[in-house]
Amino acid sequence: MPVSEPLIGLVIGILLGREVLGALRLPTLLENHALLHEATRLLLALSVMAVALRYPIRDARQQLRPVLILLIVVMPVMALASAGLALAVLGVPVAAAVLLGAGICSTDPVLASSVVTGEPAEQDIPSRNRQVLSLESGANDGLALPFVLAAIALAGPLTGGEAVLESLWQVLAAVFLGIAGGLLGARALRIGEDHGAAENSSAIMFTLVLALGVLGGAGLLKADGILAVFVAGLAFNAASTGADRAGAVSIDEAINRFAVLPVFVLLGAMLPWEVWTELGWRGPALAVAVLLLRRIPVVCLLRRGLRVGRPDALYLGWFGPIGVSALFYLTLEADRLGVDPVVLAAGALVVAVSTAAHGLTSAPGRVLYRRASTADAPATTGPQP
Repeated sequence: MPVSEPLIGLVIGILLGREVLGALRLPTLLENHALLHEATRLLLALSVMAVALRYPIRDARQQLRPVLILLIVVMPVMALASAGLALAVLGVPVAAAVLLGAGICSTDPVLASSVVTGEPAEQDIPSRNRQVLSLESGANDGLALPFVLAAIALAGPLTGGEAVLESLWQVLAAVFLGIAGGLLGARALRIGEDHGAAENSSAIMFTLVLALGVLGGAGLLKADGILAVFVAGLAFNAASTGADRAGAVSIDEAINRFAVLPVFVLLGAMLPWEVWTELGWRGPALAVAVLLLRRIPVVCLLRRGLRVGRPDALYLGWFGPIGVSALFYLTLEADRLGVDPVVLAAGALVVAVSTAAHGLTSAPGRVLYRRASTADAPATTGPQP
């Protein structure tokens, strides 16, 4: 279909919600954010595990330079740009603008998955671009937490020192736990296969259980669970056999079919329409401004460092969607600080607009990219993706 599965789920949720058919009379996101927070946490864990297992580890190493540029340079710029746009368009206090900017700064692996996976994407988009977008979306989901903690410190409950210490602990503990969990998991699966206790079909379920186990362990250690799962997936990928990694690709399809749709149906049924009405034109204006100005300009400016041509920079700049990860961090902020109706409602609106925009443009975007890259090829110098 020429639309993404998250968009289908969102539309179904809106239709079934209280504003249309009333079949799902759930509390709004502002009334019960904990439900969506837990749903997005589980979905992100499964999604980043799928990203970590999607490509052979040797291919992931080759994309280290562009991924680091996107993480170290582009992600902070996206947070600052989004905060500045919220300050200018919504007129909210600086603390609220920073909370919103930090909450939506990460690239969503769930929405990005519909752009980089499947036969049409493999035919139209170079593997390098698909790998970079996938790996960035997996890594920055966990690394967005320090930005969120810094925003929470600015808003009040944490001091700057407390935010730094918590960020260091959460990131370092997540990396240690992820490496240990991934290596031990790969070793356990290898032993099981050697003794005839594991089949290819069970390997698929094993990596799902590994993701949930690492997520639970991170919760006990007060570590960054999403980052821990992503690191565990990379460690498992590096230590496991080629057959293990190939089987894990099916996890991504299972997530798309069985986990993404219910979460977006839930989101569609819980959208805060009343607060959106109060925001008026400023809400849609912010969403459009964020999608156009948060990422595309900085990626285009850095295209030489990323070693990509203009079509590639535009593609990577546009397809940096805002979705499940933003909902996770926005609801985390609400849990730590209490609900700010404007921050949570405006963030949900940006997510909904991003889901629609990227869901509708994924298919035509591939066609435009193919045509543009074909026309640009003779005039482009240097290494090509």
